[in-house]
Amino acid sequence: MDIQVLVWGALTRMCQSLVAASPTIVIGWLVAAVFERIFGREGTYKLFGGNTWRQLPQAWLLGMLLPVCSLGVIPVMHQMRKSGISGGTILAFGLTAPLFNPISVLYGLTLSDPWAILAFCLCSLVLITVLGILWDRLFPNSQLPAEALDKTPYGVRRIGAVALSMAQQAWSVSTLYMLLAILGVGLLAGLLPAGILQRAAGKDDWVAPLTMSAVASLAYITPMTAIVQVASMFQHGNSVAAAFALLTLGTGVNLGLMVWMIRHYGLRQSLVWLGVLVVIVLAMSYGLDRPLRPKGIEPADHTHAFDTYCNPFTPGDSNYWTSAKRVIEEAATPAEILALGFAGLTLVLGSVSRLIDPQDRLMRWLLSIPEVRSAKTPDIVLPDWVIAVVSLGGLVAASVVACFLYYPPVSEIRKEMHMIEAEMFTAYQSGEWDKLEYWIPIQEDWAHKMKVSAYLRGRPLDRYTELKLQVYKTKLELLEHATEDRDRQEALEFGRQGSKAFSRLKKALGD
Repeated sequence: MDIQVLVWGALTRMCQSLVAASPTIVIGWLVAAVFERIFGREGTYKLFGGNTWRQLPQAWLLGMLLPVCSLGVIPVMHQMRKSGISGGTILAFGLTAPLFNPISVLYGLTLSDPWAILAFCLCSLVLITVLGILWDRLFPNSQLPAEALDKTPYGVRRIGAVALSMAQQAWSVSTLYMLLAILGVGLLAGLLPAGILQRAAGKDDWVAPLTMSAVASLAYITPMTAIVQVASMFQHGNSVAAAFALLTLGTGVNLGLMVWMIRHYGLRQSLVWLGVLVVIVLAMSYGLDRPLRPKGIEPADHTHAFDTYCNPFTPGDSNYWTSAKRVIEEAATPAEILALGFAGLTLVLGSVSRLIDPQDRLMRWLLSIPEVRSAKTPDIVLPDWVIAVVSLGGLVAASVVACFLYYPPVSEIRKEMHMIEAEMFTAYQSGEWDKLEYWIPIQEDWAHKMKVSAYLRGRPLDRYTELKLQVYKTKLELLEHATEDRDRQEALEFGRQGSKAFSRLKKALGD
């Protein structure tokens, strides 16, 4: 392969992954800061069940609720280790937290077979329980004694201590592990030529789970991206076994996380854990394949769900800078851009703090200087556990609120789709392929969001409207294939069919 294709492809995918990960990285820093400065070592230990039978189920539940990814979970795991929590519980949380969150589970329940998503959730509980028990039995002394930590005072100083701790989490060795994970994405893009995975998840392909397991070891996938890909695999009749392997290993494991494990637990223990994980995941994958295989769906001969793991360029590309910029811009959302800016600012503040205050005097000042209060207006002192529950509960509540922001009302979605349909009409009439490649994925995303939005607001689409929506999505996919093939005649035909299907959809919605 051309060296320019390798370099530009790797850099593009790395930048794309960094942008996608930025919201959950920021949340990971915040959760780690809350564990350190509000819960404290003892509170964090108790939160995860201490040394009781509840530690693994609680790690699974907390992982399901907190919206972090396999990058953002690294600083949280670091704080858990400092709190004296067992290795099995830490790894159980680290594997579960990236798999699901309230938004991704809701998306999966409404876009694919709900029983399949519930089965995946249950299997993840079984998986982390078995792994946690095996780890603690095989390596019973893997935890460290809890580190001593000064108590954080209440009031404004507590807020300042959490903010400073968050900046310190950003400028720490945890960020190096995140960068290693991003590097793994670049290595994967360099190894996989563009489009090579389009036929890697066929329904009857028994090698598909093995292929997905190999790819997932270097891939970085956000929970939302993973659940969208899994839903797409169900809708296109792809391998259920490959879907489970992709979801579990792709979202739960990355290069940085493996290096973190080796650093803290040793090479032999980490390889044992990884080997057992892969064996159990593959066994579950093959076991789930036939019972959860969707009925009445004609399997697609190929899929574009995994193109994001491959190199985005081919040797025929000329202007790599422009193409790379377009790929990143098309994938990025406004929320991700905002989070990336905030993450950069936090990283800068952390570096400045480390540079001008290497002895951590500011933190000691925040923890030791008494706050002056007026005797006439005494403060109400809230216990640390109340602040901690509100902080973590706020993250969960924010996830629920984000569902309604991410999925606007059906009426607004219909207006957006109407505008995009007009843009696509002029594009396929005039053969503007770049314009079609830009708008079709956006229109498909809005079509997916319509069903979820209606479900969220307690007014799910009726069967007739669902069928019209499905027909329209099918026409969009056919138009997308014609666009990729640069087939003008097929693009015109499928574009016109799509316009008619959209008109019928609007009528079914009451337009």
